[in-house]
Amino acid sequence: MSHNRPKNPSPIPEGAWESGLKEMNETWKGGIACLGVAVFFVMTIGIIYWQVVDQPNKNWILRGSTSGLIWERRSHSLILQTLSEEKTLLEIYVGSFPDMGVPFVKNLCWLNKTEFCYTWEAIVDLRISLEASLSSSIECYGIKWTPLHCLVKLKDCFSMANISWYGGGSVSTQHWPLNNMNMKPQLFIISNLTRRTTGYGPVLERYLLGSTGVTVTMASDIPIFFSVERHKQFCLENSLGTDMAPLQYTVCVAQNITGAHQEVGSQLSGPQRTLPNTDLLRLPVWKYYGATNTTAKLERGLRSFFNKLQRHHLGEGLIALSEHSTMLLYDMVPLLTKWKGQLSAQLNVTSQAAVLWYMDRVSLLKQRLGAEYVVFEGGESNPFIEQAIPPPLELRGDKYICTLASMAATLGDSSIISAGTRSSHLPLFVQMNPRRSDWSFAGLKGIIPSVLHYSLLGYNFFIPDAIGGTLASEFLIDDELYIRWLQIVTFLPVMSFSTPPWICCDDWVLNLTLHYIQKHKNLVVPLIEKYSKEWLSWGYPIFRPVWWLSPTESVTFTIDDEFLIGDEVLVAPITEQGQSQRDIYLPREGQKWMDTNTAEVFDGGTFLRNYSVTLLDVPVFVKTC
Repeated sequence: MSHNRPKNPSPIPEGAWESGLKEMNETWKGGIACLGVAVFFVMTIGIIYWQVVDQPNKNWILRGSTSGLIWERRSHSLILQTLSEEKTLLEIYVGSFPDMGVPFVKNLCWLNKTEFCYTWEAIVDLRISLEASLSSSIECYGIKWTPLHCLVKLKDCFSMANISWYGGGSVSTQHWPLNNMNMKPQLFIISNLTRRTTGYGPVLERYLLGSTGVTVTMASDIPIFFSVERHKQFCLENSLGTDMAPLQYTVCVAQNITGAHQEVGSQLSGPQRTLPNTDLLRLPVWKYYGATNTTAKLERGLRSFFNKLQRHHLGEGLIALSEHSTMLLYDMVPLLTKWKGQLSAQLNVTSQAAVLWYMDRVSLLKQRLGAEYVVFEGGESNPFIEQAIPPPLELRGDKYICTLASMAATLGDSSIISAGTRSSHLPLFVQMNPRRSDWSFAGLKGIIPSVLHYSLLGYNFFIPDAIGGTLASEFLIDDELYIRWLQIVTFLPVMSFSTPPWICCDDWVLNLTLHYIQKHKNLVVPLIEKYSKEWLSWGYPIFRPVWWLSPTESVTFTIDDEFLIGDEVLVAPITEQGQSQRDIYLPREGQKWMDTNTAEVFDGGTFLRNYSVTLLDVPVFVKTC
C-alpha cells in the first residue's frame, strides 16, 4: 500500500526554517558563554573582595578555656585576648617575610582543636599549639616558626603598649622595667660588661614577664637575637644560616603578674634548689687595697689591713684578694683570651683532664691559704665570639658558663661565680658586675633595678659591687654617695667594701658604717634566711618588687627605687643626689605599714608624698598586721 508524504502548507520553505534555527542556537551559545564568563568574573571578584576587603579584620585562630589568639590582618599581629575580648593581654607583631597581606584562611591542623598550622609556600611554616599546663590557673601557647630555606629572616616583636616588661638579660645601665632601655639586635648570650658595655650579662635567662600577667619563654639551646626599642617593643629574631634555626617560644597567661611569675618564672631553677653557705651573709667583705709588688709586701700589707679593721672595731669579716695577689701567694697558671688587660688562658671545660687538673689546683689553693670562699671569674667572657671562631657544639651559646657553674658547685657551697644562666638552683653566690662611682643607672641608681632583676630570675644570693663602685681607679671620697650606697647595701645579702670608711670620710661616717653593719646582721640576715626557705620550696624571689603585693595596681609597675624583703619589710632608699625627701608607695590595700624610724603607721595602697628623709636615715617599713 502506498503512502504519500503530506505537502507542507506553509509558504516558508522547510530548508529556510532549519537554517534559521541553527543560527539562533549559535547566538544563544555565545550569549550563555559570555554570561558564564561574566558570572565567573563576578565570583572571582567576590572571592577576592571577601578575602581582602570584606573578611573580618580579626579572626580567632586558637582558643583556650579563658583566653585565645586572634590574627589581626591589618597590623599583621597575633593578639592574645580574653575570650570575652574585654582585655588585650599581649600583641605580637609578626614576621619579616613577604605575603603577610594574605590572611590566615585555613588551619592545616583543623582536625586537632588544640593546634593551628599554616604554611607560606617555600618560605616558612607556622605552628601554634595550646600546651598542657600543670595548673588550671594558667594557659600556655607554644609558637614555632620554621624557615623553609636558609635566607628566611624571622622576627617577632612584643608590644610595650600598656604593658611593662621584666627579666631577660642584665645590662650595665639596668632599668626596671626594661621598657626604658634601648638595646640593638645581638645574640642573646652573656658577655663581659666591663669590656662590652652594650651587651648582656652577667645574669641572663630566656624569660620575660609582662605586667598583664603574661610570660614569654624562649626555647633553650636555639640561637636567638634579642633587641629592645625604648617604650615601643622588644624583638626576637632567628639566626640565619644553613642550619635554618627556628624562632620558637612559649607564651603563658595567668590572672595577674604575680600569679604568672609564681607559675612560670619561679620554675626556672627547677624543683631541686640548694642554698649556698649563708655564713657569708654575716661577714662584711673588705677588698684588699695595699701593696702587691712582692709576696713579702703583700703579707705585711694583709697584716696591717687586718689590724686596721680591728682597731676601728669593724669586727669579723672576709678579706678579698685580687687575682694578682692570689698568684703571688700561690701560682696558678686552653684558647687564649684577654682578662682585665692581661693575656690569659681559658679553661677547656670539655676536657675532663683539664677540669680535674684545675679543680685540684683550686682545692690546694683553698687549703694553703685557708680560704673560706673561692671566686670563679671570667666565665662571662666568650673568646669564640670575640675571635670569630665557631664554637664546638658542647660550648654553643652560654653552655660554657653553665658548665663552669656546675664545676664551681662541686667544691661545696662556698663558691662565688661572676655570671649565671640556668644555674640559679646551684649552691653559689653570684658577684654583681662593677658599677661606676656616681648617681647614674650605671652607678648607685641602677642598684635596686639590678637587685630586682637578679632575684626575679632566681639569683637571690648575690654580692653587690663594693660600696661606692669599683670601676673607678681611686678611692671614693664623696660622703653623701658613700652613705646612700651604704644604706642600700645594708638590706642586701652581703655588704662589700672597696673604700674603707676611715679613708673615705670623717669619723661620724665610720660610726654610721658600724651601725649599718650591725643592722644588717640583726635585721636583714634573719629575714633572708626566713624567706630562703620559701625560695627552696616554691622558687619565689626573696627581694620582691612592689607589684608583688599589688599586682593589679598599674602605678607599681614602674617603681624602681623601692623593694620588699619577702612580704613584710619595704625599703625605700634615697637614690638622687641632694635629695632629703621622696615619694613612697606602700602596697596592698588594707595592709598597715609602720615606719621603723618614727613608729608611725600608714595604710597600704597609698602614696606618702614628699616623705622627709635625713642623710642618716633610710625609710624602712614593716608589716604590722
